[in-house]
Amino acid sequence: MNYIFIFLILISFICALINGTMAQTLDAILKSSQKAVEISLSLIGIMAFWLGIVNIAQNSGLMELFSKLIKKPLLKIFPDLKENNEAISNIALNISANALGLMNAATPFGIKAMENMQEKNQNKNYATNSMCTFLAINTAGFQIVPAVVLAILSANGMSNPTQIIIPTLIVTSIAFISALVFSKILERVFK
Repeated sequence: MNYIFIFLILISFICALINGTMAQTLDAILKSSQKAVEISLSLIGIMAFWLGIVNIAQNSGLMELFSKLIKKPLLKIFPDLKENNEAISNIALNISANALGLMNAATPFGIKAMENMQEKNQNKNYATNSMCTFLAINTAGFQIVPAVVLAILSANGMSNPTQIIIPTLIVTSIAFISALVFSKILERVFK
């Protein structure tokens, strides 16, 4: 990946030299770098807020309650996992964190769920159907509150960033359902 970025940067500089736009290119680099730092700093606040909310939810037992509520439907999606399996708990926590728009908080739960499923995997060289289904729905990234996107829009001066919540909910719901449906279809095709 680094080689691709180096290649793109070199091509950009070569094109800027040929076109005589090196000053504009360097100016754009400096302005973009400054904007990236501003956005990063504004993201710190929103991420700290949402991670604090998740921490409160975890300490109060709210995440565990939500996890218990979605365990039964998850057992229908992942029939080869048992109810007391640690993987199903980690999947539930991952989906809960993703739903709140906290991809950074969801990642450790997702990794742990994959490790739990790999431990029970009979053939370590191939992913199980549950692993593939989890990867598909996790990649689809169902979100109720797109916290990071809201922070970026707010940092860029959008007057009403919350107007994207309903469209985001619709799109992520469609992506989640599509990932689940295609995963189950392919599961039957490639037995």
